[in-house]
Amino acid sequence: MKSTWILLALLLANSVPAFAETLSLQRQQELLYMLRHDCGSCHGMLLHGGLGPALLPENLQGKAPDGLGATIFYGRPGTAMPPWRALLTWTEINWLVSQLRQGRLNQRQLAINPKN
Repeated sequence: MKSTWILLALLLANSVPAFAETLSLQRQQELLYMLRHDCGSCHGMLLHGGLGPALLPENLQGKAPDGLGATIFYGRPGTAMPPWRALLTWTEINWLVSQLRQGRLNQRQLAINPKN
């Protein structure tokens, strides 16, 4: 019986961070704004590419989500891609990667200004 309680406690302890890091709608809008204005300055305002590669679903096919996330988190030394680890959590990065890979972003979403 004691081992059942220990197992239950471990399961609950590991599940709490997932709930704690759910992104609010406001934070999602802030991330979309950042994607448009910060990422878009190199990857193109429509994410079709520029100094950096295009961030469209067809360009991201075959790339591992963890690898894309690591590129955002750590940047690419020796290139113009900066690390974003000081501004974004892994949860936020994973959300952005998911949005990009699934093509969920449209021009209206990218134009949202969270300050309005």
